Amino acid sequence: MNVSNKKAGRRRPMAEINVVPYIDVTLVLLIIFMITTPMLQSGVEVDLPRAQAAMVEQKDDTPPLVISIQQGGNYFINSGNGEDEAILKEAIYPRVEMILKNKPETQVLINADKNVDYGTVVTTMADLKHAGVPSVSLMTKDEN
Repeated sequence: MNVSNKKAGRRRPMAEINVVPYIDVTLVLLIIFMITTPMLQSGVEVDLPRAQAAMVEQKDDTPPLVISIQQGGNYFINSGNGEDEAILKEAIYPRVEMILKNKPETQVLINADKNVDYGTVVTTMADLKHAGVPSVSLMTKDEN
């Protein structure tokens, strides 16, 4: 009997980890999370508390740009000269873009009537973000 034949007949222990069961468990967990996540994202009705808002401080001497929205859907813009100027909704984007090109540190505020549709305010905010406004603030009245 040859010694080399004896070694050829023996099996060496494997030093590899079998990852197939881990992959199976991961896929099952992925499917469970994919099914349960949309269920967790449903809204809950809440009654929000009233609070006084903090005053917006001007960053420098540049007056803020104020976009006003009336209940009837009329838009006005005040670029700091003290007068509200009537403006079409479609003209807000290029006007704000032009103002920010000259003075990029200008703060932008939205002054909307309380009866204005929420979607109108959000659409205006999205247009302002698209025009390059880094942050948009909403104006409110003091409770007192």
